[in-house]
Amino acid sequence: VVDFLMHYGDVFLGKTTVLAKDTPAFIANRIGVFGIMAIFNSMEKMGLTIDEVDALTGPLIGRPKSATFRTADVVGIDTLVKVAKGVADNCPNDEARNIFTIPSWLETLVNNNWLGDKSGQGFFKKVKTPEGKKDIQTLNLSTLSYEPRKKPKFATVETAKPIDNLHKRLKALVSGTDKAAEFLRHFHYALFSYISFRIPEISDELYRVDDAMMAGFGWEIGAFESWDTLGVANTVDAMKKAGYQVAPWVETMLAAGHTSFYKVQQGKKLYYQQHAMNESEAGNYKALPGGDA
Repeated sequence: VVDFLMHYGDVFLGKTTVLAKDTPAFIANRIGVFGIMAIFNSMEKMGLTIDEVDALTGPLIGRPKSATFRTADVVGIDTLVKVAKGVADNCPNDEARNIFTIPSWLETLVNNNWLGDKSGQGFFKKVKTPEGKKDIQTLNLSTLSYEPRKKPKFATVETAKPIDNLHKRLKALVSGTDKAAEFLRHFHYALFSYISFRIPEISDELYRVDDAMMAGFGWEIGAFESWDTLGVANTVDAMKKAGYQVAPWVETMLAAGHTSFYKVQQGKKLYYQQHAMNESEAGNYKALPGGDA
């Protein structure tokens, strides 16, 4: 039955069909909403604005133009809150459960019915200027008032933006020394830590996590592929120094001499198997379905 449904979704519906375990929020929403909530947490600590965060979390890093806050407005802020609360309530053993705690300002938005596009205002609001022109203003989270949008400028972004290749651009972005680079390092460290602990909870195969995020959230490359891009071993060392945990299986993988989650061999793209039905296959690489390099 599962094989039929996977095949039907792919061939007849033309969709990327991702097999997920029956866990709260499945794969895409579990990872995607964690990412959004982690961003909320980081931006408060670093004093970043909505415009700054959206400038850093959109096409610059291979994500949709809607980035973080525009995505929340489109989906519905109340929906975002419900999913976050659902994970917090139903995943008591999630090591990052505290990240799903709803900030007071987010609760205020829901209570005010500022839910995004569905209610006419959320993190952004369409207004008319004194000249009668339409304009989009951004919510100031400190004052909860709307202000004209401001185009952020970061030295790291100015340096990395002209780089067409996403993999090279990501490396340049996290190598910077300004606030933007610091934010993006913590953004990726938190994401990498979280996905490492979700295997095999939400999926036995790590590539399904990447497939779900690319198909469901419009990411250009998945989280594990991003980790490969930044260098697994070097990033793990940096994560530990910054206070982020890594699931033991990642360190086991590295200790065995495997330095990436994906690799190409004899024209085939392979993925690392942390868990396998056949125990002899665990800790080795397996060809991706249809994985011609």
